[in-house]
Amino acid sequence: MTRRLLLMLSIMGIWLDTGAQTPTGASDTLFIVCPGGSYCWLDMKNEGNPTAEELRSRGYDAYVLRYRVSGIFAHVTHSRLLFRGHQYPDALDDIKKAISEGRKTHRVVGVIGFSAGGHLALLSAMESNPDFVAAIYPVVTMRKPYVHKRSRRGLLGEYRKYNKSLQDSLSLERHAQRIKSPVFLLNCKDDPVVDYHHSVMMDSALTAARKPHLYIQHEKGGHGFGIRKHHWLDEFITWLCKI
Repeated sequence: MTRRLLLMLSIMGIWLDTGAQTPTGASDTLFIVCPGGSYCWLDMKNEGNPTAEELRSRGYDAYVLRYRVSGIFAHVTHSRLLFRGHQYPDALDDIKKAISEGRKTHRVVGVIGFSAGGHLALLSAMESNPDFVAAIYPVVTMRKPYVHKRSRRGLLGEYRKYNKSLQDSLSLERHAQRIKSPVFLLNCKDDPVVDYHHSVMMDSALTAARKPHLYIQHEKGGHGFGIRKHHWLDEFITWLCKI
């Protein structure tokens, strides 16, 4: 990524973790990596930095977006009962700005998101039209019976998490017709954190809306494995080269 882009994003309050490794060569493709963490924290160690580093080792430009989340303190103390803190649409604003600025320096801009970051990646496909998105064991719905309550609270706050209208508008399986980007989905049936039906519903909705996508489901693998299992990054890059 150019210094100009980094400066613009920093001025706008969008913090990117570029790590120590630099790109192996000039690339016209920028990957924006959104780690998970229930919209409460960011899993930089397991999901964010390793993914960006692996992509950079393959010659792409890739950076981790430190989008705004509630924070551990707010999660533990419920401080947003008194103070707004970070909540929707802060994270969406961050990814929209990052995509917009990325387009000024790169021909192709895509988003990879994990868990809650997968929700943000899919949301960006409705709002900002990245060239592609990958949602890895993503949070999708904010509605029962499969809602991931911690992510809903992290995104919407202590009061608005009960708002039915917001729940519906951010249950992405209900709005697949608004998806503007090809989507790569991956999860595992034994996921103990985000019920596997999240991805199943998203796949069904994308199929019904005739949106280009690939869904890969594994029987085992759990949650939070980043790029360490299933060779999914190879499958993703292969799929990406065909779209």
